[in-house]
Amino acid sequence: MTHKAYSNCRIAVDAMGGDYAPHNVIKGAIDAIKMDPSIELYFVGQEEAILKELNKIEPQFNKENIIHASEVIDMCDNPTIAVRKTKTDSSIVVGVNMVRDKKADAFISAGNTGAVMTASTLNIGRIKGVGRPTIGAQFPSTKGGCFVYDVGASVDSKPQHILEYAIMGSIFVKEIMGIENPTVGLLSVGEEDSKGNDTTLKALQLLKEADINFIGNVEGRDILTGKADIVVCDGFVGNIMLKFAESVLTLLKIKIRDFADGGLLNKIKVLLMKGTLKRILKDFDSDAHGGVPLMGVKGISIIGHGSSSPLGIRNMILRAKEMHEKELIKKIEESLGKDEKK
Repeated sequence: MTHKAYSNCRIAVDAMGGDYAPHNVIKGAIDAIKMDPSIELYFVGQEEAILKELNKIEPQFNKENIIHASEVIDMCDNPTIAVRKTKTDSSIVVGVNMVRDKKADAFISAGNTGAVMTASTLNIGRIKGVGRPTIGAQFPSTKGGCFVYDVGASVDSKPQHILEYAIMGSIFVKEIMGIENPTVGLLSVGEEDSKGNDTTLKALQLLKEADINFIGNVEGRDILTGKADIVVCDGFVGNIMLKFAESVLTLLKIKIRDFADGGLLNKIKVLLMKGTLKRILKDFDSDAHGGVPLMGVKGISIIGHGSSSPLGIRNMILRAKEMHEKELIKKIEESLGKDEKK
């Protein structure tokens, strides 16, 4: 599989990132370019391991697009130390640097989240006007979905950072999800303006003055009811909420299995509902949405779940291309620049 001259989006893929790398990464990436041949892929990582997997999945892949990186940042590595000192020839650092050096339009990885955030922030750099980059997550809701920012890029967000999350999130949801004027809510312990801690009270005033569709405070239950298209909060709170939500899917699957083990009649009931249950549980599946973009850096960097399936990798790549085509970074730069001038 050789790349065509009409390629319009170059994506560097961390072939070594994730619990099931390189197989899931390479399989998902090849699936992506079969769907969209205009994407030009670069596999970054240990060449021998990449070649071994490619020979099984897609022997015709252009071997010149394998970028050798001798090291792998593991989940137990300290992200900052690994990126700056001990593993500068890792697949994450080399891949991120390709975006920095304009050799790739985007980077995707299901590897060490902290390392991807650190490398992207330090090596690519922040957009002017961004104090803290952010990552968001899409939660299912009764109205389709709700995006929550921040879910772990920072654990001590200041009011100004929460404002930035709202601005960047609004641009992402408008451009990628097609919601023309997305609503934004501030996560707090009550809907009243007087409710909340010092950070949320100060953030509330900034959000009220911003050029976004801000609807005021929302509570945790409002995320799943879809009261707002976007909910912003401190990354400490957002990450706890995200991890809790991820555990819900596991609990539901165990409960369904335990119910089926209760007898033949129960097994029949589960089988009759299998299709419906599958469709419902799909809304909780992170692979369906691909990864989450690190918003606020001067390049496209998408972080996937460590257990990403080939489907998840494929969707990360397709999302990266969509962000590139819609010039999301440029639009964020323009919006934050405009906000700074006020």
